[in-house]
Amino acid sequence: MGNISISGAFALYPIAILWSEDFKALHPEVRFNISAGGAGKGITDVLTNMVDIGLVSRDLHQQELDKGAFPVFVAKDAVIGTINNAHPNFELIAQRGLTRQELIDVFVTQKYQNWNDIDARFVAQPIDVYTRSDAAGAAETWAKFLGVNQEDLKGIGIFGDPGIAQAIRDRPLSIGFNNINYLFDLKTKRTSAGLAVIPIDKNENGKIDPDEDFYSTLPKLTEAVAADKYPSPPARDLMFVIHNEQRDNVLLKAFIQFVLEKEQQGYLLENGYVPLNEQAIAKENQKLLTK
Repeated sequence: MGNISISGAFALYPIAILWSEDFKALHPEVRFNISAGGAGKGITDVLTNMVDIGLVSRDLHQQELDKGAFPVFVAKDAVIGTINNAHPNFELIAQRGLTRQELIDVFVTQKYQNWNDIDARFVAQPIDVYTRSDAAGAAETWAKFLGVNQEDLKGIGIFGDPGIAQAIRDRPLSIGFNNINYLFDLKTKRTSAGLAVIPIDKNENGKIDPDEDFYSTLPKLTEAVAADKYPSPPARDLMFVIHNEQRDNVLLKAFIQFVLEKEQQGYLLENGYVPLNEQAIAKENQKLLTK
């Protein structure tokens, strides 16, 4: 008998729900209370003992570790640049992609105000830039990729992954970023209605080469993340964070060890995540056993 309360990153929320349901099937006496509110909320809640587990989708800060944050890595995913699939230059963007510097000049320096500032072939219309209003792992990871902090990202702030995805759907000339599982449809394995990927032109040669072209389906993208073909950041580790004082909590330890089991890790790919390899799983399990 027991309760497990969880809050935090939108990125981990869907899979945390699935894991909790599987755990309850084996342990029906356990109750879960799970909410999404962003990685910042998750880490704050766990450090103030408001919840047992914080869902975190960014690197921990030293001050959080000093306050007792104990991370256990449970999966990987990535933050992906996102546009509306009704963008008038949708096909050209898919062919040429955007470089990291071009993304910096959209999201940080605002050197590019109109789409044709990026490429003369693009439409001469303003760029509608969206970022996150909440303390979000996705925003911090995207910012880290661009060499800045979340507060340095320019644009209209939107709360949560579902919110930013909907904002981009509503504006054909918009640009933003999303976690994989809010950008792709888990049934069709392709981008969700109204959304499209911004490929990253890693070698900055003005086109998406075959080795950079892995965005068409969810399996191709998750394979690219697993193989480190997609840059890291914005690929990232996802973690459960508990308070150091809770490391001897038998129920929490049992649930985290359950999440690290091969069968539970096996759900990740079909749900838009990348599982840990056997070496990483062994390392995280060892952390749970070491004081």
